[in-house]
Amino acid sequence: MSGHRSLQEEGLHITDIPPHLVARIPAEQRGPGLGRDAVRLLVSRGAEQVSLHAFRELPGLLRAGDVLVVNTSTTLAAAVDARLGREDLVVHFSTRGDDGRWAVELRTPAGGGTTRPHPGGPAGAVVELPDGGRLVLEEPLAAGADRLWWARSRPGPYEVPALLGAHGRPIRYAYTERDQPLSAHQTVFAVPAADGAGSAEMPSAGRPFTAELVARLVSRGVQFAPLVLHTGVASQEAHEPPYPERYEVSPTTAGLVNAARAGGGRVIAVGTTAVRALESAADEAGRVRPAAGWTDLVVSPERGVRVVDGLLTGLHEPGASHLLMLEAVAGRAAVRLGYAEAVARLCLWHEFGDIHLLLKDENRNHSHCWSNAR
Repeated sequence: MSGHRSLQEEGLHITDIPPHLVARIPAEQRGPGLGRDAVRLLVSRGAEQVSLHAFRELPGLLRAGDVLVVNTSTTLAAAVDARLGREDLVVHFSTRGDDGRWAVELRTPAGGGTTRPHPGGPAGAVVELPDGGRLVLEEPLAAGADRLWWARSRPGPYEVPALLGAHGRPIRYAYTERDQPLSAHQTVFAVPAADGAGSAEMPSAGRPFTAELVARLVSRGVQFAPLVLHTGVASQEAHEPPYPERYEVSPTTAGLVNAARAGGGRVIAVGTTAVRALESAADEAGRVRPAAGWTDLVVSPERGVRVVDGLLTGLHEPGASHLLMLEAVAGRAAVRLGYAEAVARLCLWHEFGDIHLLLKDENRNHSHCWSNAR
């Protein structure tokens, strides 16, 4: 993007995050008596204030009238062993299309339950699945994005949810210590979809919430507004364009968000997926309307945010595309300061790690936040 420099160019490099700051197992497995909420919460308020708290302190950091927008997409057991000819593969089921096809990513087993990239295609290739099922690769998901392919299952499009239930496991990344049960990848907000759709990867910002914490937030006067965005496999490669994801914002959620904004409450998205869905349903004035379908919206500092006043999210690698969304909400200076503090205070990265609350700087000119924060 013209005039926009990454955090790497600004001096924060991935090598600044040593291996011991990667969360390799869920919080509740790190010691006796720990729960999901046994993570830390970094709070950034504008370009000059950052503080560190226990995640359990979140109710005291919010106020009555605030709305937390949460993603209720359930996490799928999206990884399935397969074969292509004589070659062993792992298929990652990413996104269910409206026509019953699935966008899939082919991977090569790399040992220890992890995988490495495998070329997609060619069109017409038949991937053998357990129990005699097959996938026929038809076309790339989008031009220039041939890592993901639309595939049609045989004998029928509605067999995939049953296949995942019988033979699937959660997608695992090399930085994790071991496989985890599917329950470890579900959030307290997850609601299964009737058509078997869901997220290939957990909407992880919601993971530290527990039923008890939700009850404490509600008793404080914080409201919850649910929406759905089914996220696909990990962020696109550097050369790939963003690809569409299915979302739905209900009339109830639109009404809650609009009422909060009219009444002076803050709208705080739980996760980047919630930002993408909510901003996709908003008009230029920031009024949210009920909406459902597919979104390819990219929330950048140039575009800005129209609805969201804050964002709860995990810690993303410097250079990740999600950081542009964080900058759109809070400004570059706030993101840089927060990430420097996260490294200094030994915060943990990735989906089982610590959480970052970024609150909008009300004194910032949002349409020019990226240039003013240099």
